Amino acid sequence: MNAFGLYVHIPYCDSKCPYCDFNSYAVEHWPEQAYVEALVTEIAQRGAEPAWNGRPLASVFLGGGTPSLFSAASVHMVLERVAQTWHGLEQVEVTLEANPGTVDARKLAGFRAAGVHRMSFGVQSVHDRQLRTLGRIHSAADAERALADARTAGFDNVNLDLMFALPGQHIDECIADIDQAARQGTTHVSAYHLTYEEGTAFHRWRSTKRLVPLDEDAEAEMFDATRQRLAEHGFAAYEISNFARPGFACRHNLVYWRAGDYLGVGAGAHSYARAASPPWGRRWCNVRSPAAYLKSMRTRRSAEADAEALDAKQAAGEFVFLHLRTMAGMDQSSFHERFGSRWGDVYPEAHALVGDGLLEDDGSTIRLTPRGVRFADSVFSSFF
Repeated sequence: MNAFGLYVHIPYCDSKCPYCDFNSYAVEHWPEQAYVEALVTEIAQRGAEPAWNGRPLASVFLGGGTPSLFSAASVHMVLERVAQTWHGLEQVEVTLEANPGTVDARKLAGFRAAGVHRMSFGVQSVHDRQLRTLGRIHSAADAERALADARTAGFDNVNLDLMFALPGQHIDECIADIDQAARQGTTHVSAYHLTYEEGTAFHRWRSTKRLVPLDEDAEAEMFDATRQRLAEHGFAAYEISNFARPGFACRHNLVYWRAGDYLGVGAGAHSYARAASPPWGRRWCNVRSPAAYLKSMRTRRSAEADAEALDAKQAAGEFVFLHLRTMAGMDQSSFHERFGSRWGDVYPEAHALVGDGLLEDDGSTIRLTPRGVRFADSVFSSFF
């Protein structure tokens, strides 16, 4: 049976970043013990279901929110239940997201002892001016210290999240962020273009001119400069926004981009399980509110709130779109094996994308060209 990815959502934060549209909540106190008990219960219950029972794990990812607010003991309890439910945890990639302002050397050593193999730090920028704009609680010095402490704690696999195209950002600042990340021994960089998501403070501030986005030419310049500079530092682009040194591509995210199965536990977590015939897969999510999640797990011993069965068109479109996000592209035989049809027959209009120089088709693989990467959203819209 195919390995799957396990996502564990911890929704609490010290403060809500004004650009963030994730299912996260700023609180002064969080019910850590009750939430961990709910996670442990959900993991055990899902692990007993036929869809997940006995299957191998590909990865575990503790995300949020700010998982690093929780203690190492709590993380150990969660991972211990994962190990009891599925075999081979010591062989898989286990990632924990952290805000640099919420960890110290002792806490990072505790996470490593608890079974975390990979740290992912939400650094975003090494410039304090930009960090203040983004509403981050940490400083550039905090980030540098956290990375040094992570190495001391024994983490040799560390990701940094960076953002570019920030209001008022100069391209020299963007490049400096990358240079600093490379100097600090990072093995992976996720470099994201700032987006103004509806419902966020940034979206409101843009509409009132409190924030003025960069113009499109400046954004495009930063996009190209980011990719070029990371390549110069030895980071290979393996997905549109993700770059890794050899051997350090994120296994968990590759589960998503290869249209694999994933199980999400915790408030608002999403899950997906493929099927070999109609319906072509099932997608579901838990209740979003942490309080509602805790109540549901306590009273119903389930937090599932919504589900959707995928038809062939949805499943095929997502299969192509997700694979095309990777630089490896989509193996055409895998599409035929999955859906019983040739991709070009299902999407005849996509041949025009090849002619326009946005897609490359070598007869066995279809992938984005460098120009296609620049206009990826337009390419993806052709498959839905």
